[in-house]
Amino acid sequence: QVQLVESGGGLVQPGGSLRLSCAASGSWFSINAMGWYRQAPGKQRELVARITNGSNTNYADSVKGRFTISRDNAKNTVYLQMNSLKPEDTAVYYCNADLLLRSWHSNLMRYWGQGTQVTVSS
Repeated sequence: QVQLVESGGGLVQPGGSLRLSCAASGSWFSINAMGWYRQAPGKQRELVARITNGSNTNYADSVKGRFTISRDNAKNTVYLQMNSLKPEDTAVYYCNADLLLRSWHSNLMRYWGQGTQVTVSS
């Protein structure tokens, strides 16, 4: 059973910073890409940032220059450092991971965390 557990959300004032963490546990052959998505009330879930197992990254235009995604492969953990936060960053943030469960499998399986609330407000 694969689990992704996020932590680090909370309430922060505009201009502040937060660091989200997402740790994967369970059994798999390899982890491919990991990422962060967010969903604000009344809106669709959107990609925030993504990082491959080769550490290539891509970001939503709205967070470029403010957010940084990184990963620690030894800890099976992905991080999202969020700086210069704005009220429009308020959302539930979800991490995901694309896993190859067994070496002989050809398809990746995507797993999601339960989400962590980030609220940016004065």
